[in-house]
Order: sequence, then C-alpha cells, then structure tokens
Amino acid sequence: MTVKRKLIAGNWKMNASFSSNEALVKALVTGLDALKAQVGQPSLPDVLVCPPAPYWAQVSALLEGSSIAQGAQDVSEHDKGAYTGELSLSMLKEFKVDHVILGHSERRRYQFQNDSLICHKVFQAMNAGLTPIVCVGETQDEREQGQTWAVIKRQVMSALSMLPVDFDRVVVAYEPVWAIGTGLTATPVMAQEVHAYIRSLLEPRTTHAKALRILYGGSMNAANAQALLAQPDVDGGLIGSAALSSSDFLSIISSAVARNP
Repeated sequence: MTVKRKLIAGNWKMNASFSSNEALVKALVTGLDALKAQVGQPSLPDVLVCPPAPYWAQVSALLEGSSIAQGAQDVSEHDKGAYTGELSLSMLKEFKVDHVILGHSERRRYQFQNDSLICHKVFQAMNAGLTPIVCVGETQDEREQGQTWAVIKRQVMSALSMLPVDFDRVVVAYEPVWAIGTGLTATPVMAQEVHAYIRSLLEPRTTHAKALRILYGGSMNAANAQALLAQPDVDGGLIGSAALSSSDFLSIISSAVARNP
C-alpha cells in the first residue's frame, strides 16, 4: 500500500527581510539536500515556504533548482480591478506560487474574513490550478463550550461547498486557535481526533478523501513534531514560528521522513 507523502509548510507570516530570507532559504536548501543524500528523495516530505508577498521574487530565485515549493499567505477573490492592496491569483502564478493559505485564523480575526469569502477564494484558487490550504479551528471559548465539532464542520463544509463533486486537490489545516502563538499545543490524541473527524467530513464529498492531506497547524515545533506526525490522520504541519529557524524547520522535516514511502 502506498503511503501519501507528508507536507511540511512554513508560514513566515509578517517576518522577513532580504538578508534573513537569504540565510534561511540557503540553509534550508543545503539541509534538505543533505537529508536527501541520506534517505533518498522518495522518503522526503513535500516542503513549502510561504513568505510575505514583497519577497516572492527573491525567494523564488533562491529556491530555483531545489525541491522546495513556494506558497502565498492569502489571495484576493477578485481577478483584477480597483482593489487597492489586493493580490490576484494571476499575480501569484507569475511568481511560481502554487499553494495558497486561505482562512487562517489571523485573517479571520484581523481582516474579518468570513466563511462565505473563504469559500469563494477556495473555489477561485482551485479554478486557477493552485492548491488551497484551508485553515479551520476553534477558539478556546468554543472548545470549553463543547463547540469544537460544530465549528470544524461549519468551516470545512462551507469552504468546500463550491467545489465540484469528487474534487482531488485540496489541503486542510487544523489550527486550534487557542494553540497559535500561545505555546500551547493539542496533544497528539486531541489532534488525531479532530483530523479523523475532518477526514470523515471529506468522505461524502470525494472518493479521494484518504489521499487528501490534513495538516496540524497549532504550534508544531521540533520537540513535538514526531509525536504529532505519527498520528494516522496527521499528514504534515503548517508551521509558524518554528519555520523561521532553519534548524527547527529541518528537524520537523526530518520527523516526517520515516513516515513517507
């Protein structure tokens, strides 16, 4: 039986500079090459970095010839026009961006993005040939009130509602909001329960549910990655602060190696 490859994605958020980007990407490329020499390319997880938009050109050039892909942290639902400050899907593609994070809790909170808007962005990204990384997750209050399953179901089903029947390309990232930037992390058992539930929501919509990747995105780091990635329905990680350290990010990548074909 073929095991799907893990995906380790780094979300740099609003952290970057020309000098720090160069040092980080060069260290990642070198470290990943060394790991590939040890275990072979087929054993490596897929690796993705998502820098802030002003640095797409620089990072794309630094990644040239490597196996690391580049993603974006958000995208407009509009193709073009008078939308000051927005970035279109066609712009992403010109910078060799092939994944885009959508519905991140920080965008929901600070930019007031709602389920309907996220749904349209997912649809547009899929139509443009990009892979959306759809973020879902509950707040601490919602968890304490026993609303975790209802929140997850609403967010997942809404985000996927415009996709065609039997879609075969989408990534879901479970990011418990209470575990983002707080130092708190869902236990491996807690993460597995939610990931398995998300998989069960996908199954009625597509025959590809088992092959679709569900990432954990709540403060995964070098210390807890191995235990989280060992869970049967945890198919990788959406990494925040640990993605800014080449040693930490490479350690997380190494934790995924043994669980690939």
